[in-house]
Amino acid sequence: MKAAAILVFAMLTASAPALAQIRGLGEALKKAPVKQLVDDMNVTDAEERQIGDEVSLKVRQRFGVVQDPAIHKYVSLIGTTLAKQSERPNLTWTFIVLDTDGVNAFAAPGGLVHVTRGTLALARNEAEIAGVLSHEIGHVVRRHTVNAIKKSKIVKAGTDAAGNRASVLSDMANRAYAMVLENNFDRGDELEADKVGVMLAQKSGYASASLGDFLQHIADRNKGQAERNGMFASHPQTTERIDKIRQAAAGANAKVLVEPRYKQNVKYAPVDLSKVEQTTDAAAAAANPQAGFGAGGLKQTVAPERQSTQVSASGGARGLGADRAAKGGSNPSLIRTNVAAAELATFKQGIS
Repeated sequence: MKAAAILVFAMLTASAPALAQIRGLGEALKKAPVKQLVDDMNVTDAEERQIGDEVSLKVRQRFGVVQDPAIHKYVSLIGTTLAKQSERPNLTWTFIVLDTDGVNAFAAPGGLVHVTRGTLALARNEAEIAGVLSHEIGHVVRRHTVNAIKKSKIVKAGTDAAGNRASVLSDMANRAYAMVLENNFDRGDELEADKVGVMLAQKSGYASASLGDFLQHIADRNKGQAERNGMFASHPQTTERIDKIRQAAAGANAKVLVEPRYKQNVKYAPVDLSKVEQTTDAAAAAANPQAGFGAGGLKQTVAPERQSTQVSASGGARGLGADRAAKGGSNPSLIRTNVAAAELATFKQGIS
């Protein structure tokens, strides 16, 4: 008892700086779990897929899904061929065709890659589709979305309020949807995804510069547009990216385009940019941008499809173009597609 009393007395008579240090240590210990969750959080493959599933649901509710198993099978065979050559071949890769004339593609964390029928229509051959898909695969394998969100002040603010892993993952899913829908990757991430795209196309046997060819179609289609528009709207400028892609592909042996098989499977006709039907809320959002969506204000809702419409409309109001605000279909249901090893082997033989 005497020793304890001496210890208490010593603590009570400690200098002010010492007491401040003790109090500071206590505060630091309280905050440590939150900081660890956000700054040092190691998102597992399963958690990454959980985030991606939430993002995909919202993307599908926004644009709808083409309810045609044949086109999903074709795109899945291309995508799986490429993904198997990637750094993360064992993810549960899922390839989804969105029901809109807008030209766009979206990669959700965990291996969910979405491409619009407008993109399939604008392509000239299978190699160009492979170029688009391989670019999106590049974002996934390099974890661009998750890594960017981990640095996000928005996620940190949400985590500080709740301080638990489930809350962090929910915040990350919301932020990921914003990034994916806005094509909001930074310069380095876009260029890295392009490099991965060139590499995967080449390793799979496709003409490795085909992503550049498709980007040229985008540039030609957007000619005369004052605003950024839809797919690959983010920086660096499209012309710079085309040059870098062609430089990276220079000297590659593979020149295969696989045009006949593309024409057998893709029956969509490209729609002129001026004729792409827009969401009905686009005009209202243009008149009142605050009614739409800000990256910092995205929240879970009971009706995510309504939120998604606001997102698109607000994007159109901010000058992201007709493809960004394109009207989508009404059915978000996934088309389940299984790619058997024998089917994939036969498909690969056609890349020659």
